[in-house]
Amino acid sequence: MAGTTVSGIGSNVDTQAIVKSLVAAEKAPKQTQINNQSLKATTTLSSIGKVQSALSNFRSALATMNTTTIFGGLTATSSDEKTAKVTLSGSASNGSFALKVEQLATASKISTKVYEKGASSVVNAGTTPSNLVIKQGDTKFDVSVPAGATLQQVRDSINSQYGAKGISANILTDATGSRMVLTTTTMGEGSDLSLEGNSGLEDAFKVIDPPQNALYSIDGIEMVSKTNNIADAISGVSLQLIAPTATGGAATTVSVSTSSTQLKSAVKGFVDTYNALLTAINAETKVTKSEDGTQTAGALTGDATMRTLTSTLRNELNAMSGTGELKSLAQFGVSTNQTSGLLEINDKKWDAAVATNASDLKSIFTGDKGLLMRLQNSTADYARSNTGILAARSASLTNNLNDLTKQQTALETRMDSLQLSLMAKYNAMDTLVAQITASATSMMTTLNSLNNPKST
Repeated sequence: MAGTTVSGIGSNVDTQAIVKSLVAAEKAPKQTQINNQSLKATTTLSSIGKVQSALSNFRSALATMNTTTIFGGLTATSSDEKTAKVTLSGSASNGSFALKVEQLATASKISTKVYEKGASSVVNAGTTPSNLVIKQGDTKFDVSVPAGATLQQVRDSINSQYGAKGISANILTDATGSRMVLTTTTMGEGSDLSLEGNSGLEDAFKVIDPPQNALYSIDGIEMVSKTNNIADAISGVSLQLIAPTATGGAATTVSVSTSSTQLKSAVKGFVDTYNALLTAINAETKVTKSEDGTQTAGALTGDATMRTLTSTLRNELNAMSGTGELKSLAQFGVSTNQTSGLLEINDKKWDAAVATNASDLKSIFTGDKGLLMRLQNSTADYARSNTGILAARSASLTNNLNDLTKQQTALETRMDSLQLSLMAKYNAMDTLVAQITASATSMMTTLNSLNNPKST
């Protein structure tokens, strides 16, 4: 607003207070409108953002669930995890297998000759760089050995260049000196390391350990692997061989079986994920009631977008799907609370259904037509980051707030102009009153003089 002005000198009227009241009265309706619209847009934008975040978390959880085997209800166990560990890795089936490990897969390990002066021994005493070639099968790893390079420097160069490719160099030292030992993460026959070049390091290198395949048997069938991590020996099961079976020892039992506990945990995980999204929507759409009975609507109470989103979720949840005898979650005791809309699991009904139809849950949840994929597809229009329904709502509200900010600036400018105009008019009026008062005073003085002549 414009600066203050001393007023009422001539008229003894507080013209500044009058102007302030007139400006405030003129400003009030538009200011109230801007305040109300700004508050509504801000709270709505915040609520939309919370639902967006909850929906994003929901969809991410669905995607993770759809890539796992948790709804198969299967668990894989090893009777001796010191010999082998097992995990489910795909579409497995119930079964039990006898595993014996004869030998583990190992990697090639070689050593250079001994350098008497230890790790600081100069391996290239010449004036020009030399070359060391580490070979593994048809693959070559070239290492430049600069003039004056030490054993330690060559070791560091190898690890820096080829560590990420599985080649590892270390230095072992004893009373006779130091030698560089090279190994690799690639295991199995045919992965032998060797050295070539003109660096001198390749001279008289020794094989410490030749690479070998893992030898094992499943149910008496002899099998071979170039690695100790075996993904395809048993369909849907990954084996990690840890140690050979003790001589004369019993076979390790690898079991794949249905676990109702694990299956229920998986379904409960889905229920909790679904409920988290519904809780977020409910929090922004509910009507709260205070102790005195006053009701307060949420920022999104009655919002059409929230109604259609909730309806979409429930429609997919209640749809029949799957290829088994039981085709809905309701048949497994998963129902909707009529008050909150959240999902609940009836333990008695769950136990009865799982006892006979546990395998039906997998087809209900997974696959292109499963519940997880349908929920992702049906909420995609709401969730797209730039063009989705919720994103468009947020963009529109942001634009509204920007427009209201401009309206506020325009209002302040208009009120400043109005105040200046009114102050100018009232000051002119005050000046005129002062002039009239002065003239009246002068006139009265003259009349008084005429009526009261001086004594002679």
